[in-house]
Amino acid sequence: MKALLLVDIQNGFCPGGNLAVADGDAVVPVANALIEKGGYGVVAASQDWHPEGHGSFASAHPGKEPFTMGELSGKPQMMWPDHCVQDTADAAFHPDLNLAAIDFVQRKGENPKIDSYSAFRDNDHDAVTGLDAYLKQQGVTTLDIVGLALDFCVKFTALDAREMLPGVTVRLILDGCRGISEEGVEQALAEMREAGVAIIDLKTAIGS
Repeated sequence: MKALLLVDIQNGFCPGGNLAVADGDAVVPVANALIEKGGYGVVAASQDWHPEGHGSFASAHPGKEPFTMGELSGKPQMMWPDHCVQDTADAAFHPDLNLAAIDFVQRKGENPKIDSYSAFRDNDHDAVTGLDAYLKQQGVTTLDIVGLALDFCVKFTALDAREMLPGVTVRLILDGCRGISEEGVEQALAEMREAGVAIIDLKTAIGS
C-alpha cells in the first residue's frame, strides 16, 4: 500500500510565518494533487508542536540571535526564531491544505529539552514519536514524502524512514518540497540519494 507523508506544511514555515521558507506555500497545491490523484491508502501529516520557550528558540537563550549556533542538551543546536508554538495560528496547517483527507497527525518537538526535525524521532534518537509503528500497522510498502523544509525536517524524516521502515520504498517528491538554502538542499538530496531515497516528481508519483 502507498502512503503519503506531509511534513510540517504549517503556517509557520510558509510566507508570513515565523520561520518562513521562501515559496513554502507552493508545496500546498502539489500535496493536494497527490492526495486527489496519487491513489494513497493512507495520508499522514507531521506537525511541529513546540511548547512556549522551547530550547531550540533563540529567545530561550539570553544573548543568542536566531540562525546562530548554540547548544541544547549538551549538543550543538541551530537557534531558531520562536515558531509553531502549540495552539497558535503559526502552528496550524496551511489553510489551503486538504485537511479532510489526513488520516493521522503526528506531532513533534514537544519536549523543550530536545528538537525533533524528523517526524519519526527526536534529534538525539532517544525517543520515537510512534509514526513508524503506525505506518507498519497500516501495511505501508511505499512512502512518498513532501513538505517543509527540505534541508531540515524533510531530509531527517526521509532518512529515518529508510532506517526505521525496512523493506519500505521511500520516495521524495521534489516539486512538493522547498528548502531554506540552495546549498543545504543540494547536500540534503545527496544524503538522501546515498541512503536509498528515490527522488521523483509529482507526475511520476501520480503515474505509479
